[in-house]
Amino acid sequence: MKKVFAPGSLLSYKGFRQLWFSGLLVTLGAAAFPIALAVTVLDAGGSATTLGLILAARVLSSVLLGLVGGVWADRLPRKFVMIGADVYRGLLMLGLVFVATPDVPAWALALLVFFMGAGEAFGFPASGAILPSLLPPELLPAGNVMRGIGARIASIIGPGIGGFSVAVIGGRYTFAITAAFFFAGTALLFTIQEKPRGTVEVAPSFLTELREGLRTVWETPWVAGLILMSTLQLMVVLASTTVLLPVITRREFHTNSVFALAEVGFSIGATVSALIAVRYKAKHPGLISVLLWGLFAVVPIALAFPSSRVFVIGAYLLAGFSIGPWEAYWSSAIQREIPQELQGRVFSVDYMGSIALMPLGMALVGPITNVLGETPFLIGAAIFHVLLCALALLVPGVKNLKTPTKQNSSQGEQPHA
Repeated sequence: MKKVFAPGSLLSYKGFRQLWFSGLLVTLGAAAFPIALAVTVLDAGGSATTLGLILAARVLSSVLLGLVGGVWADRLPRKFVMIGADVYRGLLMLGLVFVATPDVPAWALALLVFFMGAGEAFGFPASGAILPSLLPPELLPAGNVMRGIGARIASIIGPGIGGFSVAVIGGRYTFAITAAFFFAGTALLFTIQEKPRGTVEVAPSFLTELREGLRTVWETPWVAGLILMSTLQLMVVLASTTVLLPVITRREFHTNSVFALAEVGFSIGATVSALIAVRYKAKHPGLISVLLWGLFAVVPIALAFPSSRVFVIGAYLLAGFSIGPWEAYWSSAIQREIPQELQGRVFSVDYMGSIALMPLGMALVGPITNVLGETPFLIGAAIFHVLLCALALLVPGVKNLKTPTKQNSSQGEQPHA
């Protein structure tokens, strides 16, 4: 234990410890929230379609306001942006305690959930951009990995907390429990000492800052290329497998346990690979990340040919290893290569781009598989995933997660890892 908090270690930095525990508590609340929401919607007579549309409202809000949140994360002290976002979401959850009655109309729930997505749009870019002011550069990869592990742990435990609370006190009062997690997490942020950023004599307009963020991404090919890759892959591959995993496993194995164990296996694989990646100093981190991300293609293949429970769960465990390098290298590369005053906006473009088309993919997977059939579609999704990974490696700077110098550009990036 002493080594964990030894001077110079990751947890010896008080600001990072507070940020990590805050993120853990907030994510626990965020992960428990959909359970309470599902019970509320179904108790009010809603259908699965109604629940899907209400959850989509949360994503839609995050997409629409993602860039706005990034601008404010670069304008204001980032801890205050995070505090505001978390308190705002906590208050909305408290509001649901009074609003979420059995006769509440679906549109009212959708509106409140839409507003909640706005808080996420502000909180995410600020939380990614604040880390360089809390840790030295050499600890950023480990810090990003540890935050990812905390979020993954919370995403596993949170639904269990939500389910237990719903069983004991009901969905309506579970919203108060989720709000308490947000308020507890917020309290840890107040004493964080964030390094001050440079000021400008004449502040540019909001739209100017917005364009500056978009231009920074566009003029950094490896950032733009990888965001575009993930946007398309998440729409076609991740969105479809998210919808089809419970459908196919329940139909083939007549139980929910395969679905649950597959998700747990994926989280275990991702955690192990992240810990390995942070210890392995890759010469070409982008190349390693993209090649391993290609492993996610085993997920649609396993769902296309669900021969056994072990095969499906094993495929998800293997696919989890595709995530770790991204947690170790991607955020650290942005924090290293992008000027600190622009990082909030770049993280917001990353966040917005990653989830922008997922609701569309989720909405279309049913009609498309009805026309093409599940197996042909899933095989095509696996091929699409691998093809986009190969194309992304052709973009300058992707293999190293760094904009190449003119000399390196003329010589080309070396293909070895």
